[in-house]
Amino acid sequence: MNAGSTSLETLGPELLVRLPAGVQKPAYNRTALQPGMAHLGVGAFHRSHQAEYTDDLLSLQFDRWGVVGINIRPPSLAGTLGRQSGLYTRLIRENSHIEARVIGSIVKVVDSQESAEPALEVLASPDIDLVTMTVTEKGYCHIPSSGDLDLDHPDIVHDLANPEAPCSVPGIIARALELRRATHGRSMTLLSCDNIPTNGVILQNVVRSFAERRGNGLADWIAANAAFPCAMVDRIAPAVTQDDLDSVEQWFGYRDGAVAVGEPFRQWVIEQKFAGRMPRWDLVGATFVDDVTPFEHLKMRVLNGAQTTLATLGVLAGLEHTSDAIADPLLSAFIRRMLIEETQPTLMPVPGVLPLAYVEQSLGRLRNTAIRHRNHQIATDGSQKIVQRLLNPIRDRLGQGGSIGLLSVPVAGWMAYLIQASSRFGKRWPVSDPYAGKMAWIADATGHDARALASAILAIDTIFDPGLAANEVFRAAITSALGELLSDDPMAAVRHSLEQDEVARLKRSKQSAL
Repeated sequence: MNAGSTSLETLGPELLVRLPAGVQKPAYNRTALQPGMAHLGVGAFHRSHQAEYTDDLLSLQFDRWGVVGINIRPPSLAGTLGRQSGLYTRLIRENSHIEARVIGSIVKVVDSQESAEPALEVLASPDIDLVTMTVTEKGYCHIPSSGDLDLDHPDIVHDLANPEAPCSVPGIIARALELRRATHGRSMTLLSCDNIPTNGVILQNVVRSFAERRGNGLADWIAANAAFPCAMVDRIAPAVTQDDLDSVEQWFGYRDGAVAVGEPFRQWVIEQKFAGRMPRWDLVGATFVDDVTPFEHLKMRVLNGAQTTLATLGVLAGLEHTSDAIADPLLSAFIRRMLIEETQPTLMPVPGVLPLAYVEQSLGRLRNTAIRHRNHQIATDGSQKIVQRLLNPIRDRLGQGGSIGLLSVPVAGWMAYLIQASSRFGKRWPVSDPYAGKMAWIADATGHDARALASAILAIDTIFDPGLAANEVFRAAITSALGELLSDDPMAAVRHSLEQDEVARLKRSKQSAL
C-alpha cells in the first residue's frame, strides 16, 4: 500500500467528477437511475459481467434498470460496496495490459445473511421485474446427478419447516413469489447466471418443487407468472486480492474496497423466455437465442472442463495458478490432447463457432498471466461441477464407442484432490466442497488402496450416475489413474494417459491405412 494511502479519498458519487483521465466512468446521469432488477450473489463475477453489461446498456439506452445487489451469504456488502453507493472499479487485465472503469449500474446493496427479510422486501417489490443470480452451483440445493431438489439438504429442511423465514435460494425465491402473489400479482423473470447445464430448468425445478410442498396453489401461480430462462455466461474473474485493491490506490490515486478483476473476453447467451419487461442486453453484446444448450456444452466442456482439469492436477503438481499449470509442458500437452481427442467429439454444433478454434482460444485465455486464478479457488465445490464438465462428456464418449483414457484422469484428479485432504493422507490442504466430509470419511475408512477408494467414491449416486459408475471401462480407467495420482509421482497418470493415447492413435492410423 502507498505510504500516503491514509489520505486517499474513497470511491463514491462525489469522486466521479474527479476521476483520473485513465479511468472510464458511467456515461449517464446516475442520480436519475431507479431500480428495476435485483441480483443475488454480488461477488466478483457479477461485478465483472452482468453489472458491466447493464452499465453498457444504460449508457446506450437509459431506462429504469438499476440493480439492487443482495447477498444472502458472506461476504457482507455494507462495509465495501454499500459504503461506495454501489460504485466500484472493474479492472480488465491481460498480461501487461490493464484497463480501469468505474461501473455505476448497482444503485443499492442489501445484506441478508442474518435474516431473509431485507432480501424478501426487495424481491417482492413491484418495482423489480427481473432477478439475476450467481449463487454458485451448491446454492441451488439440488442433486447434481439428477437436478432434483435435495429434500435432505439442511437448508431445505429448515425452510419447509419455516417457510416465512427461509435461508436457501429456493426457499427465498418461493417466499418472494408468494408475497408478490399476495400483494400486487406482478410477474417476474428469474435468470440464473451460474455454471449449471440448463440452469433455468434447474432453478425452476427446485423453486417449484419447494412451492409444491408449500401447497396453497403457489406452484400453479409460479407456473403462470414466473419465467426461468437458461443462460450461458463467460468471463474469467478470479477472487480479488489485496494486491488488486492496492493497485487501484497506486495507479489511480483513490481507495476502492470493491474492486473486480476480469479478462477482456466476455460472453452472455440468454434464452428468450421472459415473463415481462427485460433489459435489451442484446444491444450491447449479449445474444438472445431460442436454445442455449449448444453454447452451454461448448463452454462447460471446453473452457470449464479445462479449468477443473488444470486446477486439481495443478494442485497435485504443486502449482498455484491456472496460468502456472498451463505453462507446464506436460499439463499443456495433456489438456490440448484431451480437449481435441475426447471432448470435441461430444460437442453440439454451435452456429458460427469452429470447435478447434474455440479450443485454442480457450487455452489462450487460460495462459493470461495477469489473471491470478488460484487452482484451489477453481477446485472449490468440484463435486457440483464435474458432472457437466467431465462426466457428461465421458458418458457421451462411451456411447460413441470412443476412448475416455484422458477424460478419466481429471475425474480421478478431483478424487485425489479431496482424498488428500483427509486425515489418512495427512490433510495436505484445506478444501471447500459439500462432499469433502464424505470423501474424508471414505479415505479414512478405506485406506490407500486405489481400487477400494474408487469403488466407494463411484457409489456416491448423487454425483455418479449408477449406469456410468457400473461401466467397467470407466471404472478401470478411474482406478488406474487414481492409483498413480495418489503415488509419490502424481504426474505419472498424466504421462501414461498421453502415452496410451499415442499408442491408440498410431494403431488407428495403421488400421485406416490397410
